[in-house]
Amino acid sequence: MAAGVRSEAHFRYLFCRIVALSVCLAAGFLLSILSCALYGNWWPLIVVFTYALAPLPNAVFGGYVSSDPLADVSSSVADFGRFLTSMLVVSGFALPVVLAHSGIITSTAMVMSVVGGVLVYGTIVVYSTLFRSQQHDF
Repeated sequence: MAAGVRSEAHFRYLFCRIVALSVCLAAGFLLSILSCALYGNWWPLIVVFTYALAPLPNAVFGGYVSSDPLADVSSSVADFGRFLTSMLVVSGFALPVVLAHSGIITSTAMVMSVVGGVLVYGTIVVYSTLFRSQQHDF
């Protein structure tokens, strides 16, 4: 009986995590879409594509990482995947700033796009750290 109660409480805890992360992700995408729609300029929508592309290099090249955390050997393929991911994340933050500096979008649209990016990228990072080590049979 105690094991059933414990697993139900653990399931509720995981469910609350997933709901909170999905709300943050939805708010990030909403801010990014609103930064385009409210000001009639759809250039900030390019940043949304970097949201989808940013985790892909780590997913593709992540299998080339050594399983021994104390090993000095570093895979150049995994390093290249990390480089591509960081390049996409930096471009996701820098592109709205460059567009606002050149006068293509307003500064308010830039702020909304950057805050939306922080929410989306933060959700991706938190999700990957929270659920990395947990193995479930759901």
